[in-house]
Amino acid sequence: MQAAGELGVEGEGVWLALGTVLMLLGMVYFIAQGWGVQDPRQKEFYIITILIPGIAAASYLSMFFGFGLTEVPLTNGRVVDVYWARYADWLFTTPLLLLDIGLLAGASNRDIGALVGLDAFMIVTGLAATLMKVPIARYAFWTISTIAMLFLLYFLFVVFSEAASDLDEDSKSTFNVLRNLILVTWALYPIVWLVGTEGVAAVGLFTETLLFMVLDVTAKVGFGFILLRSRAIVGEESAPTPSSEEAAAD
Repeated sequence: MQAAGELGVEGEGVWLALGTVLMLLGMVYFIAQGWGVQDPRQKEFYIITILIPGIAAASYLSMFFGFGLTEVPLTNGRVVDVYWARYADWLFTTPLLLLDIGLLAGASNRDIGALVGLDAFMIVTGLAATLMKVPIARYAFWTISTIAMLFLLYFLFVVFSEAASDLDEDSKSTFNVLRNLILVTWALYPIVWLVGTEGVAAVGLFTETLLFMVLDVTAKVGFGFILLRSRAIVGEESAPTPSSEEAAAD
């Protein structure tokens, strides 16, 4: 077991270092892609999307150096290593992801705000599940957090999809891909928690950290890559307007 505050250069530290590098590469790539963008709406997407892997990179780097790691002694005698910095990361990055897809869908500020509030509740109750010392309390808060996640994903699928129904084909296609990416990756997080060291400990900290890293990179860098390379975003300035098409036809 790695002691809290110990430099994670072995074991799970490999995955924390890799996660840091991949998040930084994603952030730098998004900055390079957005360099010189003038359109205000495009700038908004780039700023939000750049912040997501940037925050995650800081979180992964802090975990690699042992900050954001604590030990939780359970009442059954087991001691659990908990990376609470991961939850701090999610508390900032997941609302930004929802803001990105909400803006793409054209959802109302009220609906985006409701989903962000539900998301914050999901993360906070998930953190509570992780820090509880009584096993039954851990699973109780895990259940509450998972139920909140199911409501969130349902809201995303129904309400945001309805808002996106009026989009052009490129934007609608991008929205559908990103929505499905969120649905799949986010649904896997509570499963990894449950089978990992914070749950039933079916897998060790090494494997758990690997799984969370893969999910984080996919849900953040993968999300941004799809969004910022889509014609729904990068093609707006160059795409012809109906009036210009009519003029060309004339």
